[in-house]
Parts: sequence; C-alpha cells; structure tokens
Amino acid sequence: MIVASHSPGETVFKAINYGIIAVLTISCFYPLWYTLCVSLSSKSAVDAGFVTIWPVKFTLISYSQLIGDMVFLNSFWISTVRTVVGTVLTLLVLIMLAYPLSKSKNEFFLRNPLIWLLVFCMLFSGGLVPWFITMQKYRLMNKIIGLVLAGGLPVFNTVLVMNYFRSIPRDLEEAAIVDGARSWVILWRIVVPCSVPVLATIALFTGVGHWNDFFNGLVLSSGPQYYPLQTYIRQMIVNIPMDNLTPEMLESLQRLSNKSLDAAKVFVALIPMLCVYPFLQRYFITGIMLGSVKE
Repeated sequence: MIVASHSPGETVFKAINYGIIAVLTISCFYPLWYTLCVSLSSKSAVDAGFVTIWPVKFTLISYSQLIGDMVFLNSFWISTVRTVVGTVLTLLVLIMLAYPLSKSKNEFFLRNPLIWLLVFCMLFSGGLVPWFITMQKYRLMNKIIGLVLAGGLPVFNTVLVMNYFRSIPRDLEEAAIVDGARSWVILWRIVVPCSVPVLATIALFTGVGHWNDFFNGLVLSSGPQYYPLQTYIRQMIVNIPMDNLTPEMLESLQRLSNKSLDAAKVFVALIPMLCVYPFLQRYFITGIMLGSVKE
C-alpha cells in the first residue's frame, strides 16, 4: 500500500493559501457581522465604542423604529417591486435583442447596424439633463415604471448574452428546424433553457443593480413617499418632535442611537440580496466565462 506524502514545501504552500483565504473570508464577513452587532447594541455602548464582535446591552429599539415607520415600509415595497419587475423586463428585452444579434449578417441583415448602435450607446451618454427632461415628458416621474425603464437595457449584459447564444451548437437549431419548429419555439424551448447560467448571472447583476441604486430614485422622485429603499436610507433623517413626550418616550429616545439606526437600515437593506445570492452563485462563474468569450 502506497501512502502519498507531501513535501515540506507543499505543506507550507497550502498553509499559506489557507491563511490567505481565511483572512479574506474574515475581511468580507466581519463588516456584515459588525453592522448587525451595532444595530443590536444600545446608544451608550455604540457611542463609547464598546461594540466589537458582540452586541453590547442588547436592544431591538432600532428595528422597532424602522418597523413602525410606514414611509420606510413603503420604500421597501417600492424597491421590491422595482427589482422584480425590472429584472424580469430586462431579461425579456435582452433575450429578444441578443438572439437575432447572435445570428450572422446573412440571417439578420440589420445585425451590424444594431451592434454599432449598441456600442455607440455604451461609449457615449446623452447627458443627465436630456435624460431627465425625457423622463419628465413621458410622465415617468414618481412612478415605479420610471425606475424600471431608466436602466432597462444594459448594453454590456446584451453583449454577454449575445456571445453566449453564439456558443450554443448550431446543430440544435438545425434539428429543430427540420422538425418544423419556428424561431419563437427555438428561442424559448431550446436556446433559453440552454442559457440558464448566463441568464441567472444577468438576473443577479440586474437585481443587485436595481436594489442598490439610489440616484435614479433621487432624481425621479419628488418626495420620500416615492423613494426606493436605498434613496430613503440615504436621505432619511430622524426627526422626532420634542413636544408632549412622555417620560417613557424620552427614555426610549435616549437609548436610540443614530449609529445603531443607520446600521439597522443598512442590514435590512442587505437581507434580500443575501437571501437571493446563494441560489444564483453557482451559475455566476460559468455565465461570465462563457458569455465573455467570442467564438
């Protein structure tokens, strides 16, 4: 029986690799954990800098403040609808645009002009003021559909999907054509099911982009009641009237820390993406590698 042995150099090399991976893991995880600990700690502990790796004087007052804020809940709902609708709409547009562009010039004669148009849009922008005037003229202010359409066609993602479609064997489509399948059937029953990795990757990109965007909400909304979550978090200031406060309310106010509240807002905003990402992560590398290679 032969037992594989490792040389001292190989052992040291593996130890160094494991150490680097451990440091990187901690550096990624600790900010999230620290944010949670701050959000669950009392005002005095946070202000004094006592919070490190565990909550100090555990309290849920920051979260109760958020849950009782109807404007915050409305902003959370706006961001949720925007992310879901925006991701679905973007995937539909990308699929229907990338599929004909993945064909040759003989199969789709407008392929080259459209690709040049996409490249031009990717390199040059019309400017913030014309964009704002356009959104205003189309009456898309203070509407979720305006937030969705503001970034409905990411050109870089179109290129990824187009190249992935081109990597699918042509024999599959030819066999479907022989069986009498039309273009719509080939697209939705053959091409799309074969492109799950890249579509899942694009869905992750798009969903995270919609969820984390605050600028479009700031420009296209006239008040907090129309803000998506990230815009609300950025703009929200705790304004508590000091008149007619009971002793219990004053005590509660003293325990409330702005740092704790900010940490609670940040952590609540992270939860949806933290829940979705593990289900799409396994497609991430495959989708990027195959979609970024042009054959």
